[in-house]
Amino acid sequence: MKSMLLLAASMMAMSAAMAGSQPPAPATKPVTETLFGQNVTDNYRYMETLGPETLDWMKAQGAYTQSVFDSIAPRADLGKRVGAFTGSFGFINGYATYGGRAFYEERTPGSDNFDLIVRDASGVRKLVDIAALRAAHDGKPYAINYFLASPDGAKVAVGISQGGSEAAEISVYDAATGKVIAGPIDRADEGATAWSADSKTVFFIRLKKLAAGEDEINKYKNPTVDAWDLSSDPVAVAGNGIGTGTTFAPEEFPAIALTPSSDVGLLLSVNGVQNELKAWVAPAASAATAAAPWKLLFDRGDAITNIDARGNEIFLLSHKDAPTFKVLVLKAGEPLASAKVLVPADPARVIESIHAAADGLYVMTRKGAYSELLRVPTGTSKIEAIALPVNGHIAELFTDPRAPGASLQLSSWVVAPTSYRYDPKTGHFVDLNLGVKGDIDAAAFTVSNLKAKAKDGVEVPLSLIQPKANTGPQVTLLEAYGSYGISELADFSSRRAAALKEGINYGICHVRGGGELGEAWRLGGKDASKHNTWQDVIACGEDLIARGITTKDKLFIIGGSAGGITMGRALTERPDLFAGVLDLVPAANTLRAEFSPNGPPNIPEFGTVTTEAGFKNLYAMDSIQHVKPGVTYPAVMIATGLNDPRVSPWEPAKFAAALIATGSANPVLLRIDEQAGHGIGSTKTQSDALTADGIAFLFWRAGKPGWQPAKQ
Repeated sequence: MKSMLLLAASMMAMSAAMAGSQPPAPATKPVTETLFGQNVTDNYRYMETLGPETLDWMKAQGAYTQSVFDSIAPRADLGKRVGAFTGSFGFINGYATYGGRAFYEERTPGSDNFDLIVRDASGVRKLVDIAALRAAHDGKPYAINYFLASPDGAKVAVGISQGGSEAAEISVYDAATGKVIAGPIDRADEGATAWSADSKTVFFIRLKKLAAGEDEINKYKNPTVDAWDLSSDPVAVAGNGIGTGTTFAPEEFPAIALTPSSDVGLLLSVNGVQNELKAWVAPAASAATAAAPWKLLFDRGDAITNIDARGNEIFLLSHKDAPTFKVLVLKAGEPLASAKVLVPADPARVIESIHAAADGLYVMTRKGAYSELLRVPTGTSKIEAIALPVNGHIAELFTDPRAPGASLQLSSWVVAPTSYRYDPKTGHFVDLNLGVKGDIDAAAFTVSNLKAKAKDGVEVPLSLIQPKANTGPQVTLLEAYGSYGISELADFSSRRAAALKEGINYGICHVRGGGELGEAWRLGGKDASKHNTWQDVIACGEDLIARGITTKDKLFIIGGSAGGITMGRALTERPDLFAGVLDLVPAANTLRAEFSPNGPPNIPEFGTVTTEAGFKNLYAMDSIQHVKPGVTYPAVMIATGLNDPRVSPWEPAKFAAALIATGSANPVLLRIDEQAGHGIGSTKTQSDALTADGIAFLFWRAGKPGWQPAKQ
């Protein structure tokens, strides 16, 4: 009987979508708990199992959303314009050079996928052809999650996953022939971390194999770092209960870090999403066995977030007593207490990362959203500033401690990425002539670096990019994130640029919780201070209105993943301020997130409901708990992929259900991509469709003539 009722409900929902009317909110099945003296009711707890009833409702909502966009007459041509625009670029990722070969991912103009490319004296060729892989599997989306070339350049380890799931299998390819010489090995989602100096053994993080019927919440618990000699099965060498002199909690990820010029190996403990690391040292030659004599080098309280090595020198990036970070150096075998400050903290800049080359240590820093590059020549403590060819942000920087110089990719808000090689002998950058710059004219846009005053008086950086043709209040899209210390920097984004090409103003609010201004800025939007994150984006929106850039009926906000906290709570706290919200794969139900597979690794960032402080913080940032009946909320488009491993699809689904149930006069759309995950690994076609739907949503809700859906 129950299955018949579920089938009937599913058929009714599907029929409603096909008929052009939105399926109703799903049934409420309240679960009430008392947590630290407070009653908390969850109307949609049952959705967390993603059973047939829930999936059918989600798919019906997705079909309805698709029908809405299909009925907007200009949407089809918009999709073609977006596809042509993003297809005019050729993008490069992960450029690295070993053994006379260059390795990188490339998406050529018009291609739907990134392929793995090798360039050497024999020419340029594809090592991994994703289009061919898709063709062999009925066109299903596949993606390269990561790759790591061996120090001699003869081999490369590659992780590949399907459908945006990020569930990677690792294989090793011969760089000369392109043949697979080992693998695939499953449960390699988290990546390859190092090769041995002789290029015979690769180390990678491997997830545990769940037992039949085991709860998915254990998916990311008790991972191991495995050594794989390519001829036998991988061997776990560190992790919870494995190895000597080390301890790992179930939630901690072990990783081996080796550099080809150093006899010292590092074993890292990564505590979920926490930035601060713990590390042990041992002879690099012993790293491939569980008997390696690891000795503690530093713990999390030492606030070290980045490491590199060259020979017997170890370089560390730390924010201990240095909110904008400092660089330390010590010799292998020395305790941390003997480390010397190589690059001191400076309140006017934030040190972002460190990269050791034979000629010096390259130090990426930034002021606001823009990069600066420093170099400390080997054997000295002299700090040199290197002038960059573009005022933008360095997205990637590669060095080899055995070779001089650095390779980097540099772009800006409206300047497409360019790959350069820096030659320390000449002091000049050489364009590597990789990628294609595409259909963007930087001169057609104005970039303003503004500040908005937050509720507590703090000035929040606000980047604004406007088409020069725009005058007076315009449709404006304001982006924000605000977690993990992740910074939104002056990188080129074809998605942002596509909106700009359509005449939309684009703002980036650098809210607290991000790392734009250093560790203090991150902590200013964390835990009990998390409210600053969404209140900062509210302040940025109010500022844009006060400046005459836009109006309430033309102001939209966009964010995703942990940025969904920012979106959801700005939406619920100030529903009157925005014309609409684009909420992408959002973390919307923080009270329940730790009970999803990716929940435990996120506890260091957001806390746990098992403590009173954690519960109060999580309740404050839970969007669903702040949705109130009878409130008129702005229009919302919530997007998710059914294969999302980071934010379980039930979170956005529950948020959509709660908003629909309010009866708000403005639309709530749940956009479903059944062959996508968190957006990582989505094809160009998938990303273009999401971008075009977002732009169409803005024009529709801003009242642009001709952009209203046909009457349903």
